[in-house]
Amino acid sequence: MNDLTASLTIKAPGKLMVAGEFAVLEPYQKLAVMAVDRFAYATISLSDQPLLTLENFQLDRLQWEYRKNKVTVASNDPRVRFVESAMTVTLHYLQEAQIAWQPFFLSIKSELDDASGKKYGLGSSAAVSVSVITAILQQFMQKKPDAELVFRLSAISHAKTQGNGSGADVAASAFGGIIAYSSFQAYWLKDAYQQAPDLLTLLKMDWPYLSIQPVALPENIHVCIGWTGSPASTAKLVDEVLQLKEDNPPAFSRFLKESEIAVSQFMDGLQRENPQTLIDSVKLNRKALHTVGEAANVPIQTPELAKLCDLAEYYGGAGKPSGAGGGDCGIAFMPTAESAAQLRIAWEKAGIKALDLHVSSTGAAVIK
Repeated sequence: MNDLTASLTIKAPGKLMVAGEFAVLEPYQKLAVMAVDRFAYATISLSDQPLLTLENFQLDRLQWEYRKNKVTVASNDPRVRFVESAMTVTLHYLQEAQIAWQPFFLSIKSELDDASGKKYGLGSSAAVSVSVITAILQQFMQKKPDAELVFRLSAISHAKTQGNGSGADVAASAFGGIIAYSSFQAYWLKDAYQQAPDLLTLLKMDWPYLSIQPVALPENIHVCIGWTGSPASTAKLVDEVLQLKEDNPPAFSRFLKESEIAVSQFMDGLQRENPQTLIDSVKLNRKALHTVGEAANVPIQTPELAKLCDLAEYYGGAGKPSGAGGGDCGIAFMPTAESAAQLRIAWEKAGIKALDLHVSSTGAAVIK
């Protein structure tokens, strides 16, 4: 049990999508997502005044209040909205669960972006939301909150704020490790939120589309992550690809089938610890993403991401865009440590930043 009078710091890992992007936005489609060892941090302590600091944005000691089931932060800066929403959902939960809380000072920082402020696409907003929710729950529940509760509260907060997205980034931050995931479906969750008589009912409901299963990466496969230097707007890319469902249903259906085959093969490769099966599945997923991008006239595979993937194949592995594409990171799977080292050198020569990232085996956790 933590001391209510002491400060408490939670760290939550970022994420990288591994396989199954875009398709996961459809019911029962699987995606593999990986928690990575860069983190968002939330430090909470009791305070006479309710205050909020976002260190990365130089937003210091902002006042906030909770009225009529809503947190309002005294700032017009749009970057407070994810934190505002996470705080709202968590305090609403504590209120319904009849768990007493007191005003507090919350300070947040993230190491998920470059020191210069450039975004790597590691799910910063999801990790921040998870760290905030975990910190508040742990402070006032006086015990470590269940990862499922943290995930569901974070998913509700994210769906209310972002409007679309799969929630896979939230799952990675809450649970850690590598996850085989199928989405709750944002439209279902938003509708269920409106229809449920209260938050506790929604949290206890069966979320019919949701599936979260931990999987392990074989020791004989080596993951390389490269950043192409051009951040992408995930929400915009998602909307543009989903428009293909209306504009060209056969093309979208073909993509779903191709993605399903690739992800199924990827999971099979993990289970059988077969590097070649994994590598072949990544090539299939790369092709499916490229094809759907062309059909939707969306640059999922930019020239830089294409170079990242081509170099991975040249050295005997396979690479693909990670997440929505359009820039940000690519991920490669290599059969040996030597080929992985060669790839990282080749990426650097090509202007691609090789990121020193590894799987984070744990989700949100106390560090002090």
